[in-house]
Amino acid sequence: MPDPIFDRPTTPASRRPRRARWALGTAVLGRPAYINTGSAGQLPADRSVDSYRAHTALMLDAAVAAGVDWVDTARSYGRAEEFVGDWWRARSAADPSFPERAPTISSKWGYRYVGDWDMQAAVHEVKDHSLAHFRAQLALTRACLPRLNLYQVHSLTLDSPLFDDQDLLQALGELRDAGVAIGFSSSGAQQGEIIRRAMEIDVDGARLFSAVQATWNLLEPSAGPALREASRRELTVIVKESLANGRLVIDPPAALRAAADRHGAAVDAVALAAVAQQPWADRVLLGAAGIDQLHANLRADAVELDPDELTSLVAELAIDPADYWQDRSALSWH
Repeated sequence: MPDPIFDRPTTPASRRPRRARWALGTAVLGRPAYINTGSAGQLPADRSVDSYRAHTALMLDAAVAAGVDWVDTARSYGRAEEFVGDWWRARSAADPSFPERAPTISSKWGYRYVGDWDMQAAVHEVKDHSLAHFRAQLALTRACLPRLNLYQVHSLTLDSPLFDDQDLLQALGELRDAGVAIGFSSSGAQQGEIIRRAMEIDVDGARLFSAVQATWNLLEPSAGPALREASRRELTVIVKESLANGRLVIDPPAALRAAADRHGAAVDAVALAAVAQQPWADRVLLGAAGIDQLHANLRADAVELDPDELTSLVAELAIDPADYWQDRSALSWH
């Protein structure tokens, strides 16, 4: 059965189809540089740590006020875990009942932030899927976050040593058995194969992973069949990069612009609605950099695409996965 924290809301047949719920991502909030395009104007002009800490708190308050009840972060997102933890502690100190209604918190391990709060850093993060790194990052995560509901392997790929590292798998299984759900995120043109392979991992007779976080958007929907399988096997499906790191917003394809015009909505709302309407999706991450952007994203709730229209959009806009990921790798950090 799905983990209790990963409830799957359903709606009566007489109402519109079930839609995924939103989660706030923090990739752009915890460090002064990231590859999201079109977000710079939403971030603090003062790129100091304290300014970003305060801005993150405002974003979290706005998200919770709007009904968003999940926050996703990662060790590699600069100081995002620290900022989320500071916000949690401040809100709990002001209101002792806050933890009872606070959002679900998920984080990731596997990348180390090495950008040193330098926008011009040559390298911003370093990948390491070793047992020693898992243990070190888990300790840091626990020091930052008062609550950890889901801990995900960050950017699992087919060449990750995790698949054959029995000691690491056992350690992950022990964390699972201690009450923390274990998940993974996937990246690259082989997401489908990664997801299917990861779903087969058992530790001590029980499936290791109960959640998957994958890229799916109108340009790159290739993981859809594997995510459908994951949903049928009762993994919680979290979708990331629904706006293709901003590419669908700053240079929207003609078909997306036309759909937005038909619905009287902005292109980001239509693109996000297309993801939220996928029947296998449980959560969709919003990578908003500012409150205005967050509220604009949430207007996707008012957009309902006809099934034929949605199928047509996906068919018309999808590009070759290899091309998509090559283009993504060429995006600059700014």
